[in-house]
Amino acid sequence: MDASATSSRATGASAISIEQIEKWFGTRDQPVHALSPVDLSVPEGELLVLLGPSGCGKTTLLRMIGGLLEPTSGTLRIEGRNLWKDGQRQDDALSELGMVFQDAHLFPWLTIEENIGLPLELKGIVRAERLARVRELMQLVGISGFEKRWPRELSGGMKQRAAIARALSYDPKILLMDEPFGALDAMTRDAMNLELQRIWTQTRKTIVLVTHSISEAVFLADRIVLLSPRPGRIDTIVDVPMARPRSLDIQATLEFQTIAKTLRHRLAEIS
Repeated sequence: MDASATSSRATGASAISIEQIEKWFGTRDQPVHALSPVDLSVPEGELLVLLGPSGCGKTTLLRMIGGLLEPTSGTLRIEGRNLWKDGQRQDDALSELGMVFQDAHLFPWLTIEENIGLPLELKGIVRAERLARVRELMQLVGISGFEKRWPRELSGGMKQRAAIARALSYDPKILLMDEPFGALDAMTRDAMNLELQRIWTQTRKTIVLVTHSISEAVFLADRIVLLSPRPGRIDTIVDVPMARPRSLDIQATLEFQTIAKTLRHRLAEIS
């Protein structure tokens, strides 16, 4: 499918605007072309999933959106503001971004409430206000009652809930998620997909999520961007028009299976 013809989503202000973003990495032998020029607009409130074979540049693209990698060329705007200027990240654009990784990256010497509240503490938010926000977020992600626990006392899924709460602590408009549930067992992963859908429904944050799982992509996404093998480029964009909220049973429907089959076949063709 042609990427320009597969998405009907063309309304709403852009939370993320990507124009001719490209990435090369220098190596000892020769430069590696990780990502071909990419053009993409993500409307406010959309849940967009980046899908593709290993090494296609999904995480590279996400890290450039998150300000962790500087593009080799091109322009990246967050809420209409340039993320990079003269080789420097711009704090006003960066402040709109929260990020969740595959590893929760919780500090083991801090309690769960201290981990979640750390970004607020670094911003100088007073303790009472900070704790009120932390309790609100812990309720949102479903871990109320675990405020004084240490990270080692929580399961993988609970740690990821805490990581999501921490990313939401300063109320960013955009949440970037890099394989956030990839290390979890199948049942926990399903539960976290349901939780993420619920959190998105309540907050309406713009979410960009990287995954290798076709079923996870179809279950969560408004749109799926399929990237080609390196150098990554947008091969296909697929709309997922299924109504929300989606239960796990939707995976057995013809509509779900048709979208998944289309993606699976296209992945096989380009891999």
